[in-house]
Amino acid sequence: MASAAEQLAANLNFGVLAKATELKKRIWFTIAALVVYRLGTWIPVPGISPQALADVFKGGGGVLGMVDMLAGGSLQRMTIFALAIMPYISASIIMQLMATIIPSLEAIKKEGEQGRKKINQYTRYLTVIIAIAQAFGIASSLISESMITMESIVLFKISAVVTLTAGTMFLMWLGEQITARGVGQGTSLIIFTGIVAELPRHLVATLELGATSSALPSYAIPLVMVLAVALVALIVFVERAQRRILVQYPKRQQGNKVYGGESSHLPLKINTPGVIPPIFASSLLLMPTTILHFSAAGNKGPEWFQDVAALMGRGHWLYLTLYAALIVFFCFFYTAVVFNPVDTADNLKKNGGFVPGYRPGKNTSDYLDYVLTRLTVVGSLYLVGLSILPELVIAQWGLPLYLGGTSLLIVVTVTLDTVSQIQSHLLAHQYEGLIKKSRLRGRRG
Repeated sequence: MASAAEQLAANLNFGVLAKATELKKRIWFTIAALVVYRLGTWIPVPGISPQALADVFKGGGGVLGMVDMLAGGSLQRMTIFALAIMPYISASIIMQLMATIIPSLEAIKKEGEQGRKKINQYTRYLTVIIAIAQAFGIASSLISESMITMESIVLFKISAVVTLTAGTMFLMWLGEQITARGVGQGTSLIIFTGIVAELPRHLVATLELGATSSALPSYAIPLVMVLAVALVALIVFVERAQRRILVQYPKRQQGNKVYGGESSHLPLKINTPGVIPPIFASSLLLMPTTILHFSAAGNKGPEWFQDVAALMGRGHWLYLTLYAALIVFFCFFYTAVVFNPVDTADNLKKNGGFVPGYRPGKNTSDYLDYVLTRLTVVGSLYLVGLSILPELVIAQWGLPLYLGGTSLLIVVTVTLDTVSQIQSHLLAHQYEGLIKKSRLRGRRG
């Protein structure tokens, strides 16, 4: 028989949204914050020639196009949000890696809420350093390619570094505000908004390309659309899929009453890290690939720059290999960060729970680790296929990267997560209503 919570969730509808004042405030705050973000993606960095920059992006594929997609088109327009949230993501990766290697950071991480605040503060400091380095590299590349209109090179470098770094720090702060005061995960929603805002323009460009290009087969556009619908269905299926491990609680008798004897499930997702691995992989490949593309655009620099830049283009083996390897690595790394089989087994043992057929403690943790490893292998292959296979199709016909598997994964995953959070707020609101009604009835009685 379904529990009261399950029955309430089954009857949940958005008609109660009008009465959920707190939730409405959160939704309006989220919308207002994302509008501010989109306005910033159209404010250009001073002193840049738009035409010279557009010439570089005409053939910009691979990670350069991927990063522009995650930045909502800001990199191509070289706006104040051109670096987007990527330096913050890179800093988070580095801090998580260091927390597993350096004992002092690992001890801070285990201090609870205070430790989390310290790690977040260190991440912010590291974000500033990474943003300054990336902004300086981009500014130097723009100068070497004669894409600036300022006469003073020093003034342009200072202006570009300060502007881009400030833009990244503002987005980091905005993402934290959305997470705390809005609905959904702020960083993911910022990336999601950039993709969704640019998607219609690229969809129209794709349809125009299919109507005017003689090099594009007549079946290409319908095939891509069918592939996109199939990928969305696959993403929803896999993201909702779980491996449920049975957990049994023994019976215990107190006086004449018997307690316990219940069973529950420990849900393990196939894709535990979600959309994190493709984003992390793109973030780590951002700086070297951007410099390579800018350096190779004007046939300047060493000859091997040209060769490596060509191999890092869309659909080429070096880019695909590095991208796939990083996705697999971050699948296993992030899964190990968010789920610890030893801690889970210890918590089950403390609460009197056990997995049937396995002794509590080490045997249970070994079993959980075995199951989780197999799930992560399947999840990593799913993410690699989702990211690489559409990339090959898109590269074959020169279609926009916004129609790729990574963009669809981000859009679908963030949508599912945000809707789930909205439902949680509505569920809490309905519980509050039930509690108030029960108190009123109790007073009347």
